Amino acid sequence: MTKSFFSFGTELETISVLIRTRLWVQILIAMALGLTTGLLLSPEGAALLPEKLSLEIAAWIKLPGSIFLNLIQMVVIPLVISSIILGICASGDVDHLKRVGFRIFPYFVGTTTIAVGIGVILALGITPGDYINSDLLAASGAAQLQTEVKTLTPKPVPEFIAELIPTNLAEAQLSQNMLQIVIFAIFIGIAVMLLPTEKKNLFLSIADMAQEVTLKIVSWAMLLAPYAVFGLLADITIRVGFEAIVGVSVYVGTVLLGLTLLLGIYLMIVRLVAGQHIGHFLSSVREVQLLAFSTSSSAAVMPLSMKTAIEKLTIKPAISKFIIPLGATVNMDGTALYQVVAALFITQVYGVDLTGMEIAILVITTVGASIGSPSTPGVGIVILATILQGMGIPPSGIALIIGVDRILDMCRTTINVTGDLTACCVMNTWLEDAPEDERSEATSSL
Repeated sequence: MTKSFFSFGTELETISVLIRTRLWVQILIAMALGLTTGLLLSPEGAALLPEKLSLEIAAWIKLPGSIFLNLIQMVVIPLVISSIILGICASGDVDHLKRVGFRIFPYFVGTTTIAVGIGVILALGITPGDYINSDLLAASGAAQLQTEVKTLTPKPVPEFIAELIPTNLAEAQLSQNMLQIVIFAIFIGIAVMLLPTEKKNLFLSIADMAQEVTLKIVSWAMLLAPYAVFGLLADITIRVGFEAIVGVSVYVGTVLLGLTLLLGIYLMIVRLVAGQHIGHFLSSVREVQLLAFSTSSSAAVMPLSMKTAIEKLTIKPAISKFIIPLGATVNMDGTALYQVVAALFITQVYGVDLTGMEIAILVITTVGASIGSPSTPGVGIVILATILQGMGIPPSGIALIIGVDRILDMCRTTINVTGDLTACCVMNTWLEDAPEDERSEATSSL
């Protein structure tokens, strides 16, 4: 009996240490508690409290999550700029930088095209829009949604290309135009690399200090991560419930199937191209995936992604510091897949038959729209409204899917960050002669 008691006590101590030292365990527990709390308080769940009171409580429960996301957003711009500058300058010379660019951009475009292709095949094969009846369409509140969803006016291609270069960095930050910020950082990084050694080292010291300061703030935010996960999941479960999911379950299933297939392609790339064991890769990135799933923000997990790439996947810092901030902006494969499925779903609901050429235009538009989109929760709805408007389809049709968008946003963000880490593994293999970066202590200290 004594032996069993001490054995039980040892097991409890082991579990306690595991929970304290493993972020992914804390996040899993927080997710379970958040979903349970949400179902108990949701008007469509157990409804233990009146609906008005439940919504008021949801706002307070969400508070740690809102603080967490705001802390990350507060420092994401200096973190992206400093990381890209350090990553470019760590490459050593312009020739190496060209080699990185000539490989990473075709890779990003290629994987995004594959993701969109998967979405087109599934949406046309399953036709989830055929499972929606007129009653659900009428009850979706499409007219009301027109005042809630912001639509964007498509710009001519030459104007879009010209505006990639920011004329006002503050305006780019206010509008969350991460692509402009990334391009600004790339220009600065190349210019710094060409400076005389003394001036270059001085500038890099400042950039290194800026990165270390931002990562310190991020480390404070990470202390809130489990509480943020609990609050965000409880809040969305209270507000959405499961009734909204059931009505468009075939659509949800189509998107999730597509994201699963895309994850399978990533794992094949990791094994066949990068030469890494799939089990090792999945165990290394699970904390990043769980945090991405919980926060729906690629920007929020960027510091953890860089730390994971360097420490667990043994990616050279010069590669991870450049690829991950860039990938969080232009490598939105999960978002691109979701957008094309959602766009085809809504065309099917409205009975709009698209020709092969129109589908091709939709694919090109989706790939272009996913590049440079802000890595923040809910941005997929804005991009989707833009795509629908460009095709002459009422953006108000988004009312059908807005109830489940946050849940799908969580899933596609998980795939997005997995794609960034996959790209790091591939580039680490293709660029075996990439220099090591001695300025990795800041990232490692997270």
